[in-house]
Amino acid sequence: MSTANLEDVKGFLLDFQDRMCDALAKEDGAKTFIEDAWSREQGGGGRSRVIVDGALFEKGGVNFSHVFGEGLPASATAVRPELAGRSFHAVGVSWVLHPHNPHVPTTHGNVRFFIAEKEGEAPVWWFGGGIDLTPYYPYHDDVLHWHRVARDACVPFGDEVYPRYKAWCDEYFYLKHRDETRGVGGLFFDDLNEGGFDTCFAFQRAVANCFLDAYLPIAQKRKDTPYGENERDFQCYRRGRYVEFNLVYDRGTLFGLQSGGRTESILMSMPPVAHWAYQWQPEPGTPEAELYTDYLHARDWLGEADE
Repeated sequence: MSTANLEDVKGFLLDFQDRMCDALAKEDGAKTFIEDAWSREQGGGGRSRVIVDGALFEKGGVNFSHVFGEGLPASATAVRPELAGRSFHAVGVSWVLHPHNPHVPTTHGNVRFFIAEKEGEAPVWWFGGGIDLTPYYPYHDDVLHWHRVARDACVPFGDEVYPRYKAWCDEYFYLKHRDETRGVGGLFFDDLNEGGFDTCFAFQRAVANCFLDAYLPIAQKRKDTPYGENERDFQCYRRGRYVEFNLVYDRGTLFGLQSGGRTESILMSMPPVAHWAYQWQPEPGTPEAELYTDYLHARDWLGEADE
């Protein structure tokens, strides 16, 4: 069993960011990503890449960061008090894509690695990450495709892995104050160190590398679907839920802000336009109502399809 290797993870993440941006810009066809390198006084920095007002993506970002320091923020030590007094490195890539067309889902993902060290003691390390899908006008076949790719990425690591991290995703991306999921889920894992560094690192790579296979076929299929003002208004209204989750519940947002990360990069995930409406409800029998009744709660998508 090998020891944790920060540089190996960092090398993969930098390459992954390059591959992601190349593939997404090619799919957009009109715009490329603008890179913005940054650093922080406490230690470390990153490179943010953003695409704005493209043919497919109204706004998107793929951000790499590597931050380190002598002490951890309260959001970390409150959950893991054994980390107090340790220096740390946190490295990761996070991405969010907000398409123009309401028939193309918003999507998010991240893969990250954390290691905390103290002289005379063994390092504490773990991996985390996942991918999730937030459709506005969902298509059942698209949801099945998304979950099939996620499941297939997990299969080499055990039959129990997909059900476990699928359920964790449903639980995590849940807006308690709305009693609804943010979308149709995917995978979510955190604090992963069981099985040793090599196995955990391989799983992180599998999750990251499956994303384009999961998402691009959906975007390609739906990006030319006609839509009007009603669909655009609903998309903007539902984007408000995305904002609510990121500001109220998201661990990455909280850690980034408390650890002195770059605010512009942390809040890159926000949609360019979002609406809120007072006591709005969809009309029964409409596609908007179907989202609420059929999609915004945890479901065993693949089990229901008898797979």
